[in-house]
Amino acid sequence: MSSASLRRCFADLHVHIGTAAGRPVKVAAARELTLATVLRTARERKGLDMVAVVDCACRGVREELGQLERKGELIPVRGGGYLTPAGLGFVPAAEFELGRGPGAGTHVLLYLPDLESLDEVAGWVAERVSNPELSTQRVAAEAGDLARLAAELGGLVVCAHAFTPYKGYLGRERTPPLSDTFPACPFAVELGLSADSDLADRLPELAGYPYLSSSDAHAAEAVAREYVELELLAPSFAELLMALETPPRHGRRILANYGLDPRLGKYHRSHCRRCGFTADTEPPPVLSCPRCGDRRLVVGVLDRVVERSSGRETLHPPWRPRYVAQIPLADMPGIGPKTRRALLAAFGTEMTVLHRAAPADLAAVVGEELARRIIGARQGKLGIRPGGGGRPGRVRR
Repeated sequence: MSSASLRRCFADLHVHIGTAAGRPVKVAAARELTLATVLRTARERKGLDMVAVVDCACRGVREELGQLERKGELIPVRGGGYLTPAGLGFVPAAEFELGRGPGAGTHVLLYLPDLESLDEVAGWVAERVSNPELSTQRVAAEAGDLARLAAELGGLVVCAHAFTPYKGYLGRERTPPLSDTFPACPFAVELGLSADSDLADRLPELAGYPYLSSSDAHAAEAVAREYVELELLAPSFAELLMALETPPRHGRRILANYGLDPRLGKYHRSHCRRCGFTADTEPPPVLSCPRCGDRRLVVGVLDRVVERSSGRETLHPPWRPRYVAQIPLADMPGIGPKTRRALLAAFGTEMTVLHRAAPADLAAVVGEELARRIIGARQGKLGIRPGGGGRPGRVRR
């Protein structure tokens, strides 16, 4: 296969739905975030080539997907997955909270090739949850059950937002290595708004896994705040699986992860709920509060990684793609909704604004100061106050 036949595809593989078929789906997601909104936003506003909705095992979403397929608005493609008339690849997926085993309480994603396998997963879920209408429920199953189901259906398992303190597998205390918990199956680790490749690759247990950057969007504005750049023949499920093989084979591969600067994450540094202290300059790991002495901290991602790695430095596998830290327009001081609309009208998509638009062209739309801020974010030169304890980091003016 010649490299000329491959093309770059931008994918956000973790997007939620607020309502479907007139019913709630993901309670924490915006009600106006519908399947139609996701498909339109991903392609027209954000400039994506592939998107995955992770609430597809819910009845209302399955109903709408079936309707779109019957109307020819979701076209099955060879190798699994679907294509919209606008050229957007679509992958059905489901998110679960494991209820048993060493991974109990953590979130896992299951990606599937078609709606038929999705129906089988929905039946499996319905026997293990109290309300199959809603997404991300706690299922009476452990990691091995889900891995076996994925193997039977030709699916992909992803450890969701793996580093967050509450629902991320690697963000919790004393969890076994991933390979001890998840039997062999197509598998990836989602960096998830909290970590980058430098942080993740401090952990030797992750050396063989591919990393995905995805938005975990609960509102349309958040779609593609993180995404992955892939080299594929086409935006299909089979091509995605090949791109995630490590080391890369068949020419398909991950070219880059685009994600938040980890310091912007809500749990980057340890936070004391008793006195409100958030670690900033203290060297990690901060496992007890230096201000009041309390040990009941919300341990930060950086602090947990340093603890779990015993201080080991970053060691990237030779095939690991680059991580491009970005600051979404919505997080930049001085860039409000009106300014964002002007930028999108001028440049088409947020990706173009963040990564490709020339400084002079930006200045012509928003002025010199804001143009410098956008370029500063692109070059990693903006100061950031780290987040912690559920509060996101903030960009300093």
